[in-house]
Amino acid sequence: MSSIYQNIITSSLKSKKLLAVLIDPDKMRLENAASFISKVNASVATQIFVGGSEVDEGITEALVIEIKRYTNLPVILFPGDVIQITDKADGILFLSLISGRNPDYLIGKHVEAVSKLKSTYLEIISTGYILIENGKQTSVERVSQTKPIKRSAIQTIVDTAKAGELLGAKLIYLEAGSGATHPIEPEIIAKVKKELDVPLIVGGGIRSSSELESAYKAGADLVVIGTAFEDNEDFFNELKK
Repeated sequence: MSSIYQNIITSSLKSKKLLAVLIDPDKMRLENAASFISKVNASVATQIFVGGSEVDEGITEALVIEIKRYTNLPVILFPGDVIQITDKADGILFLSLISGRNPDYLIGKHVEAVSKLKSTYLEIISTGYILIENGKQTSVERVSQTKPIKRSAIQTIVDTAKAGELLGAKLIYLEAGSGATHPIEPEIIAKVKKELDVPLIVGGGIRSSSELESAYKAGADLVVIGTAFEDNEDFFNELKK
């Protein structure tokens, strides 16, 4: 299979927009995976992300194995913790929470993960992860014990994203958080995109095709949708191939 990251880069250069469906192992029952993935396959989705803030050991691997039975889309880990790492996936977003100042989520967990990652063939993609305030506390905020950046602090968001890129992040991920009350504003996306030379991922709070289109027009190269599909699988009907 061609490199996941190379595919994102190529798509970005060609202005081909990507969509990742985020599946939380804590919320997806194994017996429901087949029917859910059939809807993913029929949609315009280009990637599947698997991960959550609080997931018990072994659950992620079991779900990834099940997902891989039903799709050829790349399955990429979006881990909230080291225990979610499994070599059954195709790649992993190696997330550094650069919006916060908790050393565990800036570098600590990564050091813990290395011995596990060395024994896998996962494609490891360094990702600067930026949490943006959305009106309520998210599970990421609670687990990481970090505060999101305020939406009004646009220059701080832009500078944080650029700092992540300069530190070597191959992707920048703007996150409003799972179940966000509203998506990240197009103005924020546009200003961040203008400063970056790496692809931009945007997730959190997107619940309609018009909000998805808005994120794309503002400059998102890859949009991540999770909760909207959990709450309403009919949303897939709006996003059929």
